[in-house]
Amino acid sequence: MEIAMEGLQESEELKIPDKLPLLPVRDVVVYPYMILPLFVGREMSINAVDKALAGERLIFLATQKDVGDEDPTPEAIYQVGTVAMIMRMLKLPDGRVKILVQGLAKARIVSFETVDSCYQVSIERIIEPPAPDESLELEALVRAVKDQLGKIIALGKQISPEVIVIVENMQDIGSLADLVSSNIGLRVEEAQALLEITDPVERLTKVNELLAKEHELLSMQAKIQTAAKEEMGKSQKEYYLREQLRAIQNELGETDSRSEEMAEIRKAIEAANMPKNIEKEALKQLGRLEQMHPDSAESGMLRTFLDWMVEIPWSKSTRDSLDIKRAQVILNEDHFGLEKIKERILEFLAVRKLRKKMKGPILCFVGPPGVGKTSLGKSIARSMGRKFVRMSLGGMRDEAEIRGHRRTYVGALPGRIIQGLKQAATNNPVFMLDELDKLGSDFRGDPSSALLEVLDPEQNFMFSDHYINLPFNLSNVMFIATANQVDTIPGPLLDRMEVIHLSGYTEEEKLEIAKRYLVLRQTKENGISAKDISFTDEAIKALIAGYTREAGLRNLEREIGSVCRKVARKIAEGEKRRFMINAANVSKFLGPPKILRELEMEKNEIGLVTGLAWTPVGGETLHVEATVMNGKGGLTLTGHLGDVMKESVQAALSWIRSKGKELNLSDDLFQNIEIHVHVPAGAIPKDGPSAGITMATALVSALTKTPVRKDIAMTGEITLRGKVLPIGGLKEKNLAAIRGGIKRVVIPAQNEKDLADIPKTILKKIDIVMVKEVEEVLKLALENFSFSQPESPVPPATKKRSATAKVLVTNRKGVTA
Repeated sequence: MEIAMEGLQESEELKIPDKLPLLPVRDVVVYPYMILPLFVGREMSINAVDKALAGERLIFLATQKDVGDEDPTPEAIYQVGTVAMIMRMLKLPDGRVKILVQGLAKARIVSFETVDSCYQVSIERIIEPPAPDESLELEALVRAVKDQLGKIIALGKQISPEVIVIVENMQDIGSLADLVSSNIGLRVEEAQALLEITDPVERLTKVNELLAKEHELLSMQAKIQTAAKEEMGKSQKEYYLREQLRAIQNELGETDSRSEEMAEIRKAIEAANMPKNIEKEALKQLGRLEQMHPDSAESGMLRTFLDWMVEIPWSKSTRDSLDIKRAQVILNEDHFGLEKIKERILEFLAVRKLRKKMKGPILCFVGPPGVGKTSLGKSIARSMGRKFVRMSLGGMRDEAEIRGHRRTYVGALPGRIIQGLKQAATNNPVFMLDELDKLGSDFRGDPSSALLEVLDPEQNFMFSDHYINLPFNLSNVMFIATANQVDTIPGPLLDRMEVIHLSGYTEEEKLEIAKRYLVLRQTKENGISAKDISFTDEAIKALIAGYTREAGLRNLEREIGSVCRKVARKIAEGEKRRFMINAANVSKFLGPPKILRELEMEKNEIGLVTGLAWTPVGGETLHVEATVMNGKGGLTLTGHLGDVMKESVQAALSWIRSKGKELNLSDDLFQNIEIHVHVPAGAIPKDGPSAGITMATALVSALTKTPVRKDIAMTGEITLRGKVLPIGGLKEKNLAAIRGGIKRVVIPAQNEKDLADIPKTILKKIDIVMVKEVEEVLKLALENFSFSQPESPVPPATKKRSATAKVLVTNRKGVTA
């Protein structure tokens, strides 16, 4: 860029037309008296150049706001620009045009129009106010600008020597500001802002500020470069000195600390008792480490890798305690009930005693929170004499958490599986994978897919961690996973595990567990003993019924702990006596009961049925209400029902309509009524495939005005043919029925096999009735209900023809076979 000093007077005498062709320019702001070459390639821009050359060679240059905009609109172009004269033009072989332009004067765009395939703008010339008379302040400003320019040149800013000479001799402050700003590499926005400032003193002041900022940036850049150069020189110097020291020590027969360190690592590798191929790889990496400079980045990475290789328990294992009777005693000491799980562990120990080499089982405990899944894993490890490792999978989204990071990444580590084995220091611990159903996945991978190899006995003997990148045998590890529900566990992963369901505890079981474990643990944790406090059975039952509603025991233990803390405070305040906690004074410690059971129905009512539901925290009773009103055949469902439950209502209603005559319902009944089905409480979402017979009973009761027995509850799905389908969660639902004061429970006949898993203590408290058809349910639940048989609508002759048709079809089928 150059400045045309001789054009200062000529541009003032030159007459500038009101309309000029527009040339939008990119990446540059053209100032008055500035000479620079431009390359023109866009068709509209070339047309503008041709139009200017056909006239007085004048063109208006304005900067576009977006550099990447190939077809800028008037809104995308700055309004203030420079009138310039095209001094030379050269057509290039690639179709572009190179022009040499000289800025003449500032102007502002008034309006745009398109003429001859190019923009033509109406402009208004901007006349700058005259520079003020010379003063000390103005002279100081000019000197400051020149001094700042000299400083940034000294710091390495590349500025043409001709420009420096012109700056030193320039007196016009407006031209000085334009010349300096066009040569210090300003951003387009900053340069455009300077162009739009008409007051020369204000513009020069702004240039001085920008020069000061540039000087600070260049000073910092020089400081950083100097520091980097000094650090590099220091590292090279240390390397040469270290090599000289090593040579001197070799001459004196002394060994340096690094050699001793390498010898220690080699000794540790040999003592780790690795498999032959693993040891070979470890020694190979040690040889690489010995050849590296100790300060290199790869040296630190290799040293960390070898430390992991030495600390991983390749061959270390604990000896299993195969005394089955002792293991049974330990399991019974730690947990009350859970007979199925205890039996499975004792079976494993029995097989392990008879067969020395066997693959570890992969179990999955599924049950509500607080039923003892995690603590059961600790008891299993204690009964077998193995180490226990727990890894929480809740919220894990990165596959590298399982398989580890590759060593090329900064800060890479092995996965949590290898880390857990290092923590246990044995290769056969009891490894608990907690919260398996809460795994996530995102762009970093799917941890559940990585677990497929870990939990597959046919693959995990060659498990490969990305960091170690060598096979490790996981077949000796006993993996135990826990989950609250199996719905969110991927099918292939679930297929690799032996699932054992843990249902909720009955009130008797909770009472026994609280007496044996919870009270003792909480008194110890709160600094008191059995001499200071005691709980009666009625007090614990009051805690269970009035302060907790859960399948597990966590809230019960919290409430017991709360009572113990209040007693501990009284003792600490000097009250010396033994506190007896009974049903009468529990509320003095914990306040009024937090849980109010659903009120038992006082009498048999029409359209009100008690259903049973399963939730992740146990069973619940569910009241279903149905009512009939005059209307036009509509069906209203309320209570925040899910799609499956809505379909159960539809199926039940369809069955009822198909059995209208048997139920003594008139043919036009459904055209003149509105049916409303509601399930309290409305704010709680409800769904599931087990409410069909409950819905059908409520609807039949409402339509026939027949009361429903208050002491009966039911669960089961319905088909359009009136069949009762099996359901799940039978134990939890029966427990809910007992809590709700229900005496009789109706279940599908196909669930008879599940009664074997329900303790006899539960079965003694309720009368369980198994049904196959909805008609059986109605006879049990409705007062004085009779299901009439309708007269056959088919005449005898027609019946005979139908039988004949059935025979014909059978024969036709037989012929086809």
